[in-house]
Amino acid sequence: MEYHLPLLAMSEEQLAALLAKLKDDTGLQEKLRTAADLDAVLAIAKDAGFEVSKADWLRYQAKQIIELSDEELEGVAGGILPLRPTRMFGVGPGC
Repeated sequence: MEYHLPLLAMSEEQLAALLAKLKDDTGLQEKLRTAADLDAVLAIAKDAGFEVSKADWLRYQAKQIIELSDEELEGVAGGILPLRPTRMFGVGPGC
């Protein structure tokens, strides 16, 4: 599959716009929080008017994981502390 830079930049802009909307839209937060998989997340985003690529979403999630505090990282590794949903979507403290 061939990608063009303007299309990639547009997807990143769409992701940034989606994340900004999530800060105030608890209904959209809940829909994304209960999504079964990445395809469902992207479908919900599209229904909300945002065209986000899988690559951009995965890159965003990877960045969130990299930025976990030591306490969050230990909890996730031990399977006892789930990521705060607000952190997953780039809203709330520590984001």
